[in-house]
Amino acid sequence: MESIQQHDNYFVQKVDALGRPGLSTCQKITAAMRILAYGVAADSTDEYIKIGESTAIESLKRFCRAVVEVFGWAGQYAGRSGKPTIILEAVADYELWIWHAYFGLPGSNNDINVLSKSHLFVNLANGVAPTTNYVIQEKEYTMGYYLADGIYPKWATLVQTIHNPQGPKKKYFVARQKSCRKDVERAFGVLQPKWTIITGPARVWSKQVLHDIMTTCIIMHNMIIEDERELNVPVTDYREALIPDVEMARDEHARFQEFLARHRKIKDKSAHYALRDALIDHLWEEYSNSEY
Repeated sequence: MESIQQHDNYFVQKVDALGRPGLSTCQKITAAMRILAYGVAADSTDEYIKIGESTAIESLKRFCRAVVEVFGWAGQYAGRSGKPTIILEAVADYELWIWHAYFGLPGSNNDINVLSKSHLFVNLANGVAPTTNYVIQEKEYTMGYYLADGIYPKWATLVQTIHNPQGPKKKYFVARQKSCRKDVERAFGVLQPKWTIITGPARVWSKQVLHDIMTTCIIMHNMIIEDERELNVPVTDYREALIPDVEMARDEHARFQEFLARHRKIKDKSAHYALRDALIDHLWEEYSNSEY
């Protein structure tokens, strides 16, 4: 609350010409939080918080924009239901922490279209992504990977499941991959009940306000996950990516060729199969049990 108040003077309590205090910071933020958490209409906050509908709407807009800026992270929208919907793409880990989110595409798009519009691999292609180094089956890798289902393309940065796996090793890999992939479904399952506003109709919100609302819910979701995380959970420190020095005299053609090389490396189908086969053998050797 203090951070929001310092960021936006709108939330500072003021007095009128007669010296009477106006709405407090707590009232305005509580109104915004209730709309986010319960998905209620703005006028429903009047009786409980003593705040008008228009003020509640303005408080919500400014609160979401302030959260995005202070705690920032990162046609017809018709879906299969026939109603307007907007897609949220996300990357989550086993603790339900959401590392990446992309919100704003029409609900009629599929996963491939969303991936092509997302900025998930932009930093990697530009050569400014955090460094990643790990060894599988005595081979060193320098690009991280994401677990995905079968509809995604066969890229070196995506590890898909196997349709109709044959043999114990591949069956074990599919079971482990599917189990880990459910983390993002669990994250959505926690995110939606916690912030009911994102499960209901958008009413009259503009696309920018909807983006701020969704991003705010994700940021506060991560804040809650961090606050409730077990103290004994091992957390591995990560290193920030080095900011490349600006080379004014560098050949732009050479830079473009390097970008294309990184882009081809991301979409390398042979590297995709090599990584998946290495993971199959690694999981079987290290973690398989006596069931197989």
